[in-house]
Amino acid sequence: MSRRPVRRFRELGVAWPPVGTRIVMRRAVVLGGSIAGLLAARVLSDHADEVIVLERDDPDAHGARPGVPQGAQVHVLLHGGRVQLDRWFPGFSEGLLADGAVLSKDDAIHMYVDGTLKVPVADEIVSASRPFLESRVRARTLALRNVRLIRARARGLTFATDRVTGVRYTAEGDPADAIAELPAELVVDAMGRSSRLGDWLEEAGRPRPPMRRVGIDLGYATASFRRDGAPLGVSTVQSVVQPGAGRRPGVCVLTAVEDGRWSILLSGFADDRPTRDPEEFRARCRRLPPFFGWVAEGSPMIGPVVTYRQADSRRRDFHAVRRLPAGLVAVGDAVASFNPVYGQGMSSAALHASCLSAYLRSAPSLAEPARDYFARVRLVVDAAWQTSTTNDLALPHVTGPYPRGFRVAHRISDLILRASVTDAEINHRFLQVTHMRAHPNTLIRPGLLLRAMRADRGRTAEHP
Repeated sequence: MSRRPVRRFRELGVAWPPVGTRIVMRRAVVLGGSIAGLLAARVLSDHADEVIVLERDDPDAHGARPGVPQGAQVHVLLHGGRVQLDRWFPGFSEGLLADGAVLSKDDAIHMYVDGTLKVPVADEIVSASRPFLESRVRARTLALRNVRLIRARARGLTFATDRVTGVRYTAEGDPADAIAELPAELVVDAMGRSSRLGDWLEEAGRPRPPMRRVGIDLGYATASFRRDGAPLGVSTVQSVVQPGAGRRPGVCVLTAVEDGRWSILLSGFADDRPTRDPEEFRARCRRLPPFFGWVAEGSPMIGPVVTYRQADSRRRDFHAVRRLPAGLVAVGDAVASFNPVYGQGMSSAALHASCLSAYLRSAPSLAEPARDYFARVRLVVDAAWQTSTTNDLALPHVTGPYPRGFRVAHRISDLILRASVTDAEINHRFLQVTHMRAHPNTLIRPGLLLRAMRADRGRTAEHP
């Protein structure tokens, strides 16, 4: 096992604020005011005289934004993402909890695998709606003296020889053909999984980043219920069902959120995707561990069932582009968008901000392509991609492409998951990886694999 990715991943996830920051540019422009874009703007505020965020949606609007179609679905803040948010905004998670977000801790978290309750371990999860969380990240970012947001739609890039020199945009309220230009030393693509950056690069005679896709045909649905109290003191429940005879694979989550609400997310694949029908939603809850049924049957539903579909997981391999222009980086879903039921999106975006900070503190030449940045981001993307796609590629309706060594990787992943049901140490290590606090390679150490095999044999002997 290579220890280099493990060490580098750990270094990116440190909790303390960066040192050695200095101004290296006059202006940076961020395309998109998502969590990924806002965190990039926070990092850039340490290195630019001026940071401008271009965002087409109204930042003061309530509820999910049109630019975040999955915004109404359940969101949890994994420990890795929480550490990074507190790094960039000291006291951030304390403020979230003071404003109404819910902290699930230790015994208040129940996790099931194929209907069996996993052994409890020390764990923490912060739960809140996406608009609630995003509004607080936005407020902290825009409170910085050198960061401002302009409501506008990005239309393209400007170039000079081998570098990006700025952005073409249309301001909110202007005709679509009223194109303005905004010069910048660095442009950040935070436009999400539907980013048009590849089109713009091709239009300028440069190659688009190659894209990899895994077709998952995922559908999920979220409903909110009034929360009068946590049944038996439990505030977050996760149910993982693996592929198998008679099983309906998927990940489902029940969690307490702000404003005295429960939020339940149900997922399914292909022909088993959940619908907007409230009765069908409740029927699915009854087939899950009892907490789901207790809430769905015993608490009033607030508002409609909201669905979302994601056809694939995708990643853009910027590190593989030979003629990458200088003055350009990408963050968040614009780089990679994973199966969202694993909850890694916000934590990945937060780690991309850490990559950007490390890159800018390394005294780079902005006249050269940001290859060191994309090498760091590749480490984060590889880790999350490995975690999610190893499981997705085992689904019966998914047909690849299968990477080299997939069968071995899946057997190890399946072994670790089974062992984590009964072995507290393995469950702790497993959660460190799934919460993006440790690299997946930490799970393939020989000693841990031997322990997992012993735990799995013991479980099989008890439940033949």
